[in-house]
Amino acid sequence: MKGLWKAGFTVLLGVLLLVGTLPFSALAKENDFDYGKYSQVAVGKDGMVATAHPFASEIGAEVLRKGGNAIDASVAIQFALNVVEPMMSGIGGGGFMMVYDGKTKETTIINSRERAPQGATPDMFLDEKGNPIPFAIRSTGGKAVGVPGTLKGLETALEKWGTRPMEELIGPAIKLADKGFPIDSVLAGAIEDNKETLSKTAAMNVFLPNGEPLQEGDKLVQKDLAKTFKLIRAKGPDAFYNGPIAEELASTVQKFGGAMTIEDLKKYDVTVDKPIWGDYHGYQIASMPPPSSGGVFLLQMLKILDGFDLSQYDVKAWEKYHLLAETMHLAYADRAAYAGDPEFVKVPLTGLLHPDYINERQKLISLDRVNPNPQSGDPWKYESTQANYQPTKQPNDQIPGETTHFTVTDRWGNVVSYTTTIEQVFGTGIMVPGYGFMLNNELTDFDAIPGGANEVQPNKRPLSSMTPTIVFKDGEPVLTVGSPGGTTIITSVLQTILHTIEYDMELKQAVEEPRIYTNNRNSYRFEAGIPTDVLTRLNSMGHKFGGEPTTIGNVQSILIDQQNNTFKGVADSSRNGAAIGINLKGKK
Repeated sequence: MKGLWKAGFTVLLGVLLLVGTLPFSALAKENDFDYGKYSQVAVGKDGMVATAHPFASEIGAEVLRKGGNAIDASVAIQFALNVVEPMMSGIGGGGFMMVYDGKTKETTIINSRERAPQGATPDMFLDEKGNPIPFAIRSTGGKAVGVPGTLKGLETALEKWGTRPMEELIGPAIKLADKGFPIDSVLAGAIEDNKETLSKTAAMNVFLPNGEPLQEGDKLVQKDLAKTFKLIRAKGPDAFYNGPIAEELASTVQKFGGAMTIEDLKKYDVTVDKPIWGDYHGYQIASMPPPSSGGVFLLQMLKILDGFDLSQYDVKAWEKYHLLAETMHLAYADRAAYAGDPEFVKVPLTGLLHPDYINERQKLISLDRVNPNPQSGDPWKYESTQANYQPTKQPNDQIPGETTHFTVTDRWGNVVSYTTTIEQVFGTGIMVPGYGFMLNNELTDFDAIPGGANEVQPNKRPLSSMTPTIVFKDGEPVLTVGSPGGTTIITSVLQTILHTIEYDMELKQAVEEPRIYTNNRNSYRFEAGIPTDVLTRLNSMGHKFGGEPTTIGNVQSILIDQQNNTFKGVADSSRNGAAIGINLKGKK
């Protein structure tokens, strides 16, 4: 990572003034909305914000400038993203907020993952003949909606670490929703791509006025969402979980075929979890435990790859991509067999990361050939208990979801790495009438065919791939990383860490370096920039990389230079994100 520190000084000298420092009060003036004011790379001495949208970054930065901490800024950012990225996250969804407390030196996760309502059943995604309902259909109905947890998560985070009240932090988002803002290319593209689904719900009036999808630069005003936020500002999160909003939410889910009730909303609560930890090249990695599959399989893949001395090969060498693909196949086979909500099923975390099991998996990988039949192994022989379920084969029709990840640091040493979601783009496509927020389709993260670790059960949390991560060196945080992208999330985080630590790349280069994703022999994705001859070589070995590149993930990351007390933030160019550094004069 030496290259990262060196680059940090260069950026500190040359980039500090390139970052937008416009206070949010000015953002509320229509003529001051200017995406071009912001940079995807920034350095700061007193804090850092990196999100997928510049207006959300600016709102978070303003909280830090005014003396709020990283947790306060994160709450304000999440509300803002509900407005400017309504297709990615919001109060109709859930997420995982990882927090490193600069005072106590403890790392904690606020787990606001959605839960299945009491009326959910293991076979609810099967048709009358017992066959799985196609994903495109099961992901857009009321049965797909999990009980939302985001708002409870924000409340819990503020209670534990916050220094500003929610009614203050929600204010900038209310202004954005009430007065409107010009939409960017990402939101415009999402509306166009999902116009058919949106046209079937109350979302039509917001995103397709007069039946036509909003275009880039058009002004998006969300009066109903502003009204909802004002109710939350006046009455707190209880306004969402117990009252008219809850009644309309449950009623809407039921109208679209779901079973959610007001009682499901009333009884929802978050859990406060500890990370799953692992070591890699002298760094300690804190990541997300079950019900996310992110942390355990990120660590498993790092451990498998650690036996192959990856950086002996060029960062774009066929050997690197081959080893990555083979490792992914093995890890995702284990994921499909053994991952689920630990409140309901036993997850063999010790076995999956046991050195002897890792060695078994490494022996299945050869540089000379593709493993023709990668399957799950037997981690249970390294456990003291056995599984309380049977692995089940699932249809391979799920479309990778999208979400958003952001990260914040402050001058007091607090660090936040937060992945937050409504699952697919616009979730189910269902908007709660009169209240303006989209509903998630998280329950389609459960298995369609029951029997396995991830089958649907009432009050259970569906398996996730979200992987908010903080990397430590000698007990101090040095790097945050996370990404959207459904099941591809784990591999985006994996490759960013590999590029940063194994290949010693500068952080922006590490984030932008082309990524691959493959979870089985019949599903391959790759980003532009991988040499054609490398892809040809890989395919000649038996891999199946298609002809057209795609985008994989959208990493937001912060490098923390503990020696020089600087932060370097990076936003991935696959969206219009922004990093904003905080540099206070005369701070106390």
